[in-house]
Amino acid sequence: MTLETDTRPPPDGFVRSLHRGPFSLHNGPVFHKIDGDRFWHGLFITERHSNSRGRLHGGMMTAFADGLLATAVARANTAMAVTVNLNCNICAAADIGDWLEGTARQTSAADGFAFVEAEAWVGEKIIFNATGVFRFLEKR
Repeated sequence: MTLETDTRPPPDGFVRSLHRGPFSLHNGPVFHKIDGDRFWHGLFITERHSNSRGRLHGGMMTAFADGLLATAVARANTAMAVTVNLNCNICAAADIGDWLEGTARQTSAADGFAFVEAEAWVGEKIIFNATGVFRFLEKR
């Protein structure tokens, strides 16, 4: 297994995300695109993102989903929040070399919690959808 990355340039409008935690940086490179209040994350699937069959690993899907959901919460609120629940529904397979792209939105917030939903796709094919609950942290 190699930790090499795909060196192709991302699709138009995407730039490399450099301000991520160590886990996300290791799993990248991840790219992002922002248009007003909408955003997208994307990455080229490489060998290190795959399972033994050369398909996108379910754990990588979940990690990508968590990043999408967390970004939606961060963009919608001024308070820091942490994941307390994440559900990821795997809809289809994706292969090494595919460009995976996704977005998310906060659907509501109440009583110290934010509720979010996300989806990711390759081309026109939905790869997964996800929902999450985030708890706002109190300021120290």
